[in-house]
Amino acid sequence: MTAATVTNPAASHHAPGGNPLAQKIATVGIWLSLIPAIAAGMGHQIGSGWTAFLIGFGPLIGFGLLHIWAHYTGTIPGIKHDGVFFAQFSGRKIGGILLGVAITAFYVVLYWFPQHLGFVDWGKPAGGVIALLEPLSQLLRGTHADQWFLYGFLYTIAVLVMGVRMFYKYRHNRYHLIRTGSVMFFQLGFAFLVPALLIAFNQPEFYFTYFWPLKPEYLFPGKIADLTSTAGGVGLFMIGWGIIASFILTPLLTWRYGKRWYCSWVCGCGGLAETAGDPFRQLSSKKMSAWKFERWSIHLTLVAVVVVTAMLWINNTTEGAVFGGASATANRIYGFVVVSLLSGVVGVGFYPLLGSRVWCRFFCPMAAILGIIQRFFSRFRITTNGGQCMSCGNCSTYCEMGIDVRAYAMRGENIVRASCVGCGVCAAVCPRGVLKLENGATHTDRFKGADSPLKDLLGTLKKPG
Repeated sequence: MTAATVTNPAASHHAPGGNPLAQKIATVGIWLSLIPAIAAGMGHQIGSGWTAFLIGFGPLIGFGLLHIWAHYTGTIPGIKHDGVFFAQFSGRKIGGILLGVAITAFYVVLYWFPQHLGFVDWGKPAGGVIALLEPLSQLLRGTHADQWFLYGFLYTIAVLVMGVRMFYKYRHNRYHLIRTGSVMFFQLGFAFLVPALLIAFNQPEFYFTYFWPLKPEYLFPGKIADLTSTAGGVGLFMIGWGIIASFILTPLLTWRYGKRWYCSWVCGCGGLAETAGDPFRQLSSKKMSAWKFERWSIHLTLVAVVVVTAMLWINNTTEGAVFGGASATANRIYGFVVVSLLSGVVGVGFYPLLGSRVWCRFFCPMAAILGIIQRFFSRFRITTNGGQCMSCGNCSTYCEMGIDVRAYAMRGENIVRASCVGCGVCAAVCPRGVLKLENGATHTDRFKGADSPLKDLLGTLKKPG
């Protein structure tokens, strides 16, 4: 056995099936497909109308789907992670680093320098890459394309194309097929098409699958006043939906199903993580220091959004007598740090470096609320059969939330963690069926002390549990 095969087992072992020639053709095609978008970004016209749209995005989508088919065609159903830590893009090598830099740079330009994407001004025709989407924007929204329509389109395409990859990869697992279909449906329908059609009908853009505090402005006084004054009954419905979804549906569904109903089935952030982010799930840190940082960072973000919301409402009620301009300043700071920097630049740009759930694990205030309910009151748990565990470590390795699942399994303990999004990959990669996602009859039988949630809560403030 040579040194090469010792350090890189993928170099000498390949799963049967696949079409290497088609993969190579698709890889070359993907890189060549970027040329039209780059040319458009540099101001070179590549056509007009639907022709430019198809030239700009058609080959990229087509070759992406071809690569997925070529990788999985003829393979035996089952999850295969051969060589994942040695691959250029999924192994934190130079390819992954460059990809992370490219995604991060895109977010920086999107948020703060949209003119480099071709954005001119609201309500005016755009140039550059954004102009490629002009016919689609006119069709769906009846208005000119802008950087946010470009972002929504690329985001949705990433979820749909990589969702197809998930269908191939998990074609033997009904749970993953259904939940992948779910996130694809909600992203395409409620995060892309519905907001666009609302604009077409002269209604406010609204995302029905995002609630406070993930979408904090939906319960800010300024947004509520705007919805009631410009949208009438439709605006009142949107406000009512936001309140009901945030304070009634969220607690009830989380009590019944855990946070997985949202984080792995509905949320757009989770949808991108579970599709486009799947190749990077193994990069999440399993260190205790990461867990400690997670517990502080995510709850501090929740505190921050609660404080900002309270400040805005107090100032609105007192007509600025209490905080003056401080509430608006706090809102701008939160928007810059959390909404832009952490959720976008870091949350997605760092996929190839820190794993696919950086935002969800460390900073998402919605995940913080869901996690508190799941940890102390939910009926959801992952049961373990410790006698069957052979300590292979697959479950811990591929946990995108950085949970040491193996430690729980070896002790035969239920896994009840605030951070668990119930993706089910730990159960899917277990070779002996040790893990099972379940909703029990009550929350009190999950672990010792679960029947005293307030006492348990005080205990976890002192140490991880």
